[in-house]
Formats: sequence, C-alpha cells, structure tokens
Amino acid sequence: MSTLPPLAGRRCHNAVNPLHSTVYFSPDLGKELGELGIDDSNAAYFAARGAALGAVGPGTVTATFYNFNHELVARHLPAVWSVASPEAVLDARLRAVDTTLRRLLGPEIIDSPELAEAAELALRAAEACTRHARPLYAAHADLPVPEQPHLAYWHAATLLREHRGDGHLAALLAAGLDPVEALASHTATGKGMSPRWVLATRGWRRTDWEDATERLRGHGLLDGEGELTEAGVALRAELEDVTDRLDAAPYEHLGAEGVARLTELARGFLFTAASEGAFPADLIGKG
Repeated sequence: MSTLPPLAGRRCHNAVNPLHSTVYFSPDLGKELGELGIDDSNAAYFAARGAALGAVGPGTVTATFYNFNHELVARHLPAVWSVASPEAVLDARLRAVDTTLRRLLGPEIIDSPELAEAAELALRAAEACTRHARPLYAAHADLPVPEQPHLAYWHAATLLREHRGDGHLAALLAAGLDPVEALASHTATGKGMSPRWVLATRGWRRTDWEDATERLRGHGLLDGEGELTEAGVALRAELEDVTDRLDAAPYEHLGAEGVARLTELARGFLFTAASEGAFPADLIGKG
C-alpha cells in the first residue's frame, strides 16, 4: 500500500521530466551534433536519445521509442553511427545539456544549493528504479553520474523519465493501442503533442493520423468531433494509473517529504526554463 498522497509520484514526474526534455528543443544539441557531422534533426534525436543503447539498428529504436514510424528511424539508423560513435554522441549531448541549462536557468540557479539538493533527491529516488523490462532506463543507468549538480540533476531526470516511459509503453501495449492510436488519443486529452508536431517529428503521414482516429472512433474511444468519449477518457485515465503503479518504486523510496520537496524544487526550475523559451509555444494542444 502506498505511503504517498494520491498522484504524488505522477506530479513529481511531471515537474522533473520536462527539464530533461529541454535539450531536444535546444539549438545547442543541433550545434554539438552538427560538429560531429550529424546535421539532420531526426538523426540527431535518434542518436542523442538512443546512444546509451550503443550502436543499435532501427529495430531497437523503433521498439524502445514506440511512437515513431519505423521507416523514418531506418533512414537514419544504423547509418548515423558511421558518422559518430555512441560515445561521441553521449559526450556531445552532455555538453549541449550543460550549455542549455546554463542558458535557461542562469548562474544563480545553476550554482544554488537548491539545485544541488534537487539532484540529490532525484538520484535518491532513482536508486529504486529497476532494470528488468526497461531497456531505455537500463541503458542510461549504466552511464556515470556527472559531477556537477545541474548535470547530475539532468541525469537523474533522465533515469526517472525513461523508467516511467518504459512502463508506460507496457501499458500502451497491454491496452492494445498502436503507436499512432496512442499519439492521437493522448492529443485528444489536450495534454499531448499537437498533430502538427506529431506529423513533423514522428514520421507519420496525415493519412496515418486520420486512419488511427477512425480506428479509435470504431472502438468507441473518440466521437465524431475527435473528442474523447467517456470510454476514451476512462482508457487514458487507466493508462496513467497503470503507469503510476509500474513507476511507484522511486517515489515510495524517496518518501512523502522528499517527493514533495523535489516536486517543489523541480517546478521552480521548470517555470524558469519555460519562461526563457525552453519549449515551442505550439507544442501541446489538439489543433
């Protein structure tokens, strides 16, 4: 039985995870990987997020990332590893994280005891993450923890993100949602990536999106206007509940006081980063 307030772990994740994601929207990542010869934005993303897995082929990335079109992945993998090794990409990624966080948070936060405290709390939570059936988490868990607090915090955020993400993919699979159905139903909640961003980054065509929404309608999950039905709302809620259960260990390990404090600190950092333009304004939404 949980010792935490309801949804405490999810709220903590929602505060910590976005700061990890800032690097994927940062020009600094493109600059660092461009200097290695990786100029395509899709190749850069697959390399940066997948490098911890090693010089893997497209099948592994399609499986572990879940919602990307395999054809898009196969255009860039394994070819990207002939341009730069996974080790070089990981080093470049960390340099990009350093530059990005220093720019978004500023020296006062970067050098603050609060950021060091958040790093310690997030790393303590990650101690309870488990490797089995969690490939992206397990690969990142084998990487060393950076010494500088802001990089250690980002590393811990990565571990917590991928741990929850691996569990969420299991929930999607069990629910019978294919990659595009998962994206479309999440977008319909109003909390997911906008269709424009999905189609621009995930390799799917407009017809793929339309076919997926039609399948969701056929299952009674979307109505004629593309809004979630009562059954659709219930399914998305159940997906999050299952994900919470699969991801409970880190937050139970940290304890209620630690989770509350980490959430408070993470929200402050996230607010600052968002205020500095960390994320595209049209990233989230139904339109």
